Amino acid sequence: MAMQFKPIKPKRVSDQVFEQIREMIFRGELQPGQQLMPERELAAAMEVSRTTIRDAINKLVAIGLLEQKQGQGTFVRTPDSREGGLLAEAMKTQNATLEDLLEVRMGLECNTAALAAQRWTERDLIFMQNSLNEMRAEIGSGRLGSQDDVSFHMAISYASQNPVQVYLMKRFYDFLFVGIKENLQALYEVPGNIELILEQHTRIFEAIKSRDPERAYRTMKQHITFVMDFFKNRKSSFE
Repeated sequence: MAMQFKPIKPKRVSDQVFEQIREMIFRGELQPGQQLMPERELAAAMEVSRTTIRDAINKLVAIGLLEQKQGQGTFVRTPDSREGGLLAEAMKTQNATLEDLLEVRMGLECNTAALAAQRWTERDLIFMQNSLNEMRAEIGSGRLGSQDDVSFHMAISYASQNPVQVYLMKRFYDFLFVGIKENLQALYEVPGNIELILEQHTRIFEAIKSRDPERAYRTMKQHITFVMDFFKNRKSSFE
């Protein structure tokens, strides 16, 4: 039987716009709650038609990364505001806990940090440093810095230069965002914990920047273990 091949079609411009905006969300360049510039300005900045921009935005709305508010504009959606989202569904139907999420993160992120230490580019370092600076500023202002915390971990994933790892972290994004936010809110109950988290992130960054994969692996493991131990101790105190 003759094999049936399909003709190769060039990638649609709207798909390229979709991918660029999606990457900016995952990398933290566009933050949850942030408003996108109007279609007209986006079209001019990206040198495409407004119809192309509209098609890409509609696709991003459909998958839950953006939301459109009547009379206000288009905004980056926060993962914890998505009704029936991936995290909420798992937590309800599978009885998943924050500790379960941390166990998965332990498996995903320690190796990622080691790979990032070996493979980072200058652009990756800039993203990590910017996220760390923003986190420091947020904490200094009395806030949690959870959005920048997520961006930091996503930047490490991109720095691994492993497309499978990046793919998995993109699919894990909702879990990461809501999990980190919940973690920090609980940690904030104990004075000094948030500053310790910032210090741990700084050590992770320094290990990666030094191209020391063993130290990067170790500091990431110490960070996640610290949070896991906090929740175990917190749980036992209520029992």
